[in-house]
Amino acid sequence: MTKKRLISFDHETKILNNFTFEEDTTGNNDHHFVISTEQDVTAIINDNKNQLKETDKRTKWNDWNKVASIPMVVYYDLKAKGIIDDPVAIKKWLNDPENKYFRTREGNV
Repeated sequence: MTKKRLISFDHETKILNNFTFEEDTTGNNDHHFVISTEQDVTAIINDNKNQLKETDKRTKWNDWNKVASIPMVVYYDLKAKGIIDDPVAIKKWLNDPENKYFRTREGNV
């Protein structure tokens, strides 16, 4: 039997934390639990799309151009994988077409 409970919800970031308890059904008393974090990223993605549309594609890149908005849950996942702290890896991640909805500017980083 699985029991899921909400631990916390942050209205500003739309981040929620859940506690899930999974009871062993095999009789081995091998119960375990999972604490998970979720985030509604709809507003962030929509804002990124709007910023991408407003960017003048002819404008040259400068040192301080905003290129992405990354939700906190994605940021912490990238941090845990070591991608955030590796300039080559984060550039590769940002340039990956699968991550295009996090981008606020076209072109390669």
